Amino acid sequence: MTEQETSPERGAHYVQSLERGLAVIRAFTADSPALTLTDVAKRTGLTRAGARRFLLTLVDLGYVRTDGKLFSLTARVLELGYAFLSSAALPDVAQPHLERLSAEVRESTSASVLDGADVVYVARFAVSRIMAVSITVGTRFPAYATSMGHVLLAGLPAGEFTAYLDTVRLEAFTPHTLASPDDLRAEVGKVRDQGWALVDQELEEGLRSIAAPVRDRSGRVVAAVNVSTHASRTPVDRLRGEVLPPLLAACAAIEKDLAG
Repeated sequence: MTEQETSPERGAHYVQSLERGLAVIRAFTADSPALTLTDVAKRTGLTRAGARRFLLTLVDLGYVRTDGKLFSLTARVLELGYAFLSSAALPDVAQPHLERLSAEVRESTSASVLDGADVVYVARFAVSRIMAVSITVGTRFPAYATSMGHVLLAGLPAGEFTAYLDTVRLEAFTPHTLASPDDLRAEVGKVRDQGWALVDQELEEGLRSIAAPVRDRSGRVVAAVNVSTHASRTPVDRLRGEVLPPLLAACAAIEKDLAG
């Protein structure tokens, strides 16, 4: 069937090539993060020639990478989910909770989602400027150097996190930055187990933050919320003892509102 043809179940508007391209993306799973051309053809029902055209197009677009034999998704596919989240109710739902949390802990609060290798701020309530750069909605930072990034990375399926580690370029912003894949993997594993992340001056000297996940009804991590502060006024023990409980409560309240 060509792109112009339609089945009895489809309207005249239907573009079958789009369906096939999405099928190629969905062929990759956490259990099968790397596939051969033959694997993709079998899983999608496409011919080898057809599967090859779709795969190479996705390689050109940056959604798939290949070593010449095996194909795998890149972290860029996360942009597809970000496009939904950024247009959904999350920012509006989160904002009043961020404001209440900020009033309780007297620090700046933010919510973000994962977009490729970065966290992108989708909501924020600031009480003071503690970074060299101004943070606004739309600001992005490398996920590996932020508390919200550690939470969001911990929420990825194993295959997607491995793909992230394979493609990300780790740069040491400060002497505290986790700039090796092994160190980052260990920290993200710890965050996954304990359910929250604390980053101490990894992105910028003097900046400390603590973050927790926001989950959807299925338990999937869809966003992260953090409290950020200056190291000179907030010791790590205070973040764990006094800030973490209201942070977790705010995330639970956001989850409840999102569930409707």
